[in-house]
Amino acid sequence: MDAQVIVAGAGPTGLLLATELERAGASVIVLERLAGRTGQSKALSLQPRSAEVLHSRGLLVSAGELIPAGHFAGLPVRLDYSPLPTRFPYQVGVPQARVEDLLEARLTVPVRYGHDVVDVDQDDDGVTVHTDRGPLRASYLVGCDGGRSTVRKLLGVPFPGRDPRVSGVVADVTLVDPAGRAPASWDLPSLVPIDGAVLTLLPLDGGVFRLLTAGPEQQGTDRDDPVTADEITRALDRAYGGSPRLGEIRWASRFSDTTRQAETYRAGRVLLAGDAAHVHSPTGGQGLNLGLQDAFNLGWKLAATVRGTAPAGLLDTYSAERHPVAAEVLANTQAQAVLMVPDPDVAALRGVFQDLLRVPGANRHLAGRISGIDVRYEPGRHPLVGARMPDLDLEADGSPTTVAGLLHDGQPLLLRFDGGDLGAVLVRPDGHVAWAVDAGERDEEGLAAATERWFGTPQPARNVRR
Repeated sequence: MDAQVIVAGAGPTGLLLATELERAGASVIVLERLAGRTGQSKALSLQPRSAEVLHSRGLLVSAGELIPAGHFAGLPVRLDYSPLPTRFPYQVGVPQARVEDLLEARLTVPVRYGHDVVDVDQDDDGVTVHTDRGPLRASYLVGCDGGRSTVRKLLGVPFPGRDPRVSGVVADVTLVDPAGRAPASWDLPSLVPIDGAVLTLLPLDGGVFRLLTAGPEQQGTDRDDPVTADEITRALDRAYGGSPRLGEIRWASRFSDTTRQAETYRAGRVLLAGDAAHVHSPTGGQGLNLGLQDAFNLGWKLAATVRGTAPAGLLDTYSAERHPVAAEVLANTQAQAVLMVPDPDVAALRGVFQDLLRVPGANRHLAGRISGIDVRYEPGRHPLVGARMPDLDLEADGSPTTVAGLLHDGQPLLLRFDGGDLGAVLVRPDGHVAWAVDAGERDEEGLAAATERWFGTPQPARNVRR
């Protein structure tokens, strides 16, 4: 074996998975077909749950702008993150390229750039990955190679869904005003439905704006067609009447609302994660976060499998747990895409939805979904089971700490509490609760069953005080 696991794709999903595998003692090779990192950032921020994920591994070393609210279909009534039970009741403005830099720096092995996967063979003992530079052998392969995943296609995993109905352009641009006004005085609406098109403009750092537009001109284009300055100028003119105007294009790409999901995330010794497993409209900013959380769920399970310590069936829980989460994201992005169609009937529907978002309970429900905070796997007797463990302030061995701090090494936690309503809790390495009891209760049989199911061996307890 050249390594225990080969990861195809060095985007955020592949890099986080590789760091998780190394943290758990597995050897990894990371392949990337591109010759090097582009420095481009399709995603601009981390949703609250992804901020928690990186924080629990000591990876969120520097926060960017704190964005206090999310959005649903660009509606002016924002999703309020402040009621969410998290240390990160906001989005963290960290561009995707920065996340990739942080993760790659944590790897002990260099990413193998310029390695294109051309074929995959698997047998009872492992997987042979044929690249344009020669074959490599590992126990498992994980395809994190994007929506057009070569790994998924080579496996023949069905990828049902629907083709795009709406295509658009995303670009980072600078703007100029012929009248010489400063950007702060432009007062540009963030979402403009006009003349059968829609345009969104969001300010970034350094006088750069993130522009998204979808209209008749973008329909029928191929994803690889170049985005031209004339095309963006026409979109700006339709929305703002010629002021401001396009300065320069820093980066541009095409996107669509193609919605597809792999039927399974595992085919023998090959698994799929991130966009290789699911593609959807970018509305709501959930793609990066969905992929990171795939990797976080898979990493510890795959590492235990290659080390030979995993209980039977552990690796199959990855697809079982993550497939429904992605299906919900696909559904909400489809709904958001409908609400953004520039049509009089849809405008009426948007008005109804705006009123609903003013209802605290409805707003909280969607905020929990979009942020990832409310993701819950298989429930159990205690209301915490399956949910993410709150990042409590604790005292362990006489020193202050937190649940996230105790998760830095990626090991499971059995915490027994002195004081408080919670008596004991078994926390998986991905921060989700496997077993819990309230203070004064005992359930040793349940603890033994949960331990055997998820870890196969007893877990030493940490006595902590809240």
